[in-house]
Amino acid sequence: MAVELDAASVVRRHRKAVSERRVTTRPAPDSMAYLSVLMPVEQAVCLQATLGRDADSLIATGDSGGRTRNQLMVDLLFQRGTGQTAAGGVPVAVNLVLSDETLLAGGHEAAQLHGFGPVPAGIARQLVADAVDRDTETSLQRVYSCPQSGALTAMESQSRTFPKSLRKLIDLRDQTCRTPWCDAPIRHHDHIRSHRESGATSAENGSGLCEACNYAKEAPGWTARPIQLPGRTHLIDLGTPTGHHYRSAAPPLPTAARQSEVEAVVSTHLRAS
Repeated sequence: MAVELDAASVVRRHRKAVSERRVTTRPAPDSMAYLSVLMPVEQAVCLQATLGRDADSLIATGDSGGRTRNQLMVDLLFQRGTGQTAAGGVPVAVNLVLSDETLLAGGHEAAQLHGFGPVPAGIARQLVADAVDRDTETSLQRVYSCPQSGALTAMESQSRTFPKSLRKLIDLRDQTCRTPWCDAPIRHHDHIRSHRESGATSAENGSGLCEACNYAKEAPGWTARPIQLPGRTHLIDLGTPTGHHYRSAAPPLPTAARQSEVEAVVSTHLRAS
C-alpha cells in the first residue's frame, strides 16, 4: 500500500538504507562471535541461497567431511570472504595479548583478543599454534605491563599525531571506545587533554574512541582529563555538559598469576617434600 501511495518516498528511503550498508561483529558465548551484515535484500537472498546450494552439493557428493549444512555454510562464507580455509592463513593482523606464563608455561590466565575480548588460555595457545606455519607471517612482540594493575607502560611522541606504534599500544590497552558504556570499535586516536591546550602526544594523554564519540567530545561543555592512581589501569575523568563526571578505566591486561604469601609457603613445603 505504501509503495503505491508514495513510491518516490519508498525509493528515497531505500537508497538511504543502501548507503548505510555495513558489517559488524559482537561477542557470543563460548569464545564465538556474531557476524552481522546489513545489505540490500536481493544480495542477502542471493548469498544465502548460494551458500545453501553449495553446502547441499558438498553433502550430496560426500565431500562434507562430516559437517552439517549450517557448518558448511559458515565455512564456505569464511573461505570466500578471506580466500583461506583457516584463520591462520588470512593475511591480516590479529592482535592477541597473553602473559608469558599462559603462552609458555601452561598458565590459566585468560588472553585478550583485540576486537573481541577475553578468551581462555587453552584457546589462545591454539590460536598461536594455528598461526605458526609457513604460509603465515607471525610475530611476537613483548608488551610490558604493571604486575599489580595490568596497565601498559607509557610511550610518548613529539608529533601532534599519534605514530603507528603508539596507536597500536592504545588499541591494545583500550580495546574499545573509552567513552563509558559505548564499547564501539576504536576508529580514532586522539588527545584526552587537547593538543591546543599543550596536551602531550603520549599513551597517558591518548585514548581510543569511536568516530562519533571523538567528534562529540569537541562540543561545548565536554571535558576530559587523564588521572593517575597507584595500582590502577589508565583512567580518564569525563565531564558532561550537565555537570556530571564519569570515570573510564582501561581493562587490565593479562599478567602472570601471582601467588599469595600463604600459597608461596605451601608451594615451598610441597616442593621440599
